[in-house]
Amino acid sequence: MIHRANVVITVIPLAVAACHLALAQQPPTTTLTVDLTNQVEYQGDIYDPVKFARNPNVTPSLGIGTGILNFGVATILADIVAVNGQPAKGLYAARDRWIAAYPAPVPGQAIADVRRGRIREFTFEILQPDGTAIGSVMGMGLAEGGPPPGQPSTEKANWAIAGGTGAFLGARGQVEGTGASGRAASMAEDPGNRRLNGGSPNRYIVHIIPMSVPQIVTTPNGPAITHSSDFSLVNASKPAAAGEILSLFATGLGPLRGVATGQPFPANPPAAVNSPVQVLVNGNLAEVLGAVGYPGSMDGYQVNFRLPSDTAKGSATIQISVAWITGTPVSITVQ
Repeated sequence: MIHRANVVITVIPLAVAACHLALAQQPPTTTLTVDLTNQVEYQGDIYDPVKFARNPNVTPSLGIGTGILNFGVATILADIVAVNGQPAKGLYAARDRWIAAYPAPVPGQAIADVRRGRIREFTFEILQPDGTAIGSVMGMGLAEGGPPPGQPSTEKANWAIAGGTGAFLGARGQVEGTGASGRAASMAEDPGNRRLNGGSPNRYIVHIIPMSVPQIVTTPNGPAITHSSDFSLVNASKPAAAGEILSLFATGLGPLRGVATGQPFPANPPAAVNSPVQVLVNGNLAEVLGAVGYPGSMDGYQVNFRLPSDTAKGSATIQISVAWITGTPVSITVQ
């Protein structure tokens, strides 16, 4: 709950200024490790649309290359189960087109200076465990072959992030894959039974350069982190105490639940931040008690959190993270 609006309202113009400053800088890259299960590759091995997705049983593919020398298609579906080790839900969906491009092709393959097997378009649509949408990451590129410069030699693809929605609006970057495509099934198999029939686990490493990052607002007197009891700033003359509830004010936490982008944030009741929010104290997770949009603002947020009881005296670093995108640390004094 937001209290003492007459105290915190002076922070909001500073939040807007800080947001403009952040947008002028290059956001750091954020890495999302996305774990999947029940991945199935439905290969285009039949041609009669009446037979698509009709067989309820496990239906092995006749195989791309069996009567199809090149230019075959496949649809890949999988469930997202975790992001950076934290439970999540969602859908991975991809569409492949075989090109079989090689420097020394056999008849039916394509000649090229590189080794690439397929063109892929993909989407990660990520949800919170309760089903709340967080955002999507979309991209495309060439599968199989070697990695792009700067990526591990185990990478078997060359995929770029073309954009995103929700918490990942305007994102760019690149994606690493394991090279696995999942259980190969016929396009005749009913995808409604994918979880029942089973598929393969998989993991993708998504390197995102976000359009903006969450940042704790900085005032002329220090970070906008206050004692929740009276909303006075935490500083050297009035330090925080281990176990105390604090409030921080931030920008860049993204959409609110039930509020359209570009609309002022409501007051009664305040709207909760849509994506998962974390506060890190000296690199360790703190208990987040609430994260809402500041009423009347369009990019100002209040996050209440409890300083861990084992926080050491002295200087402590505080960071805010939303949708696994972490901002720049600030420091406060702990007594």
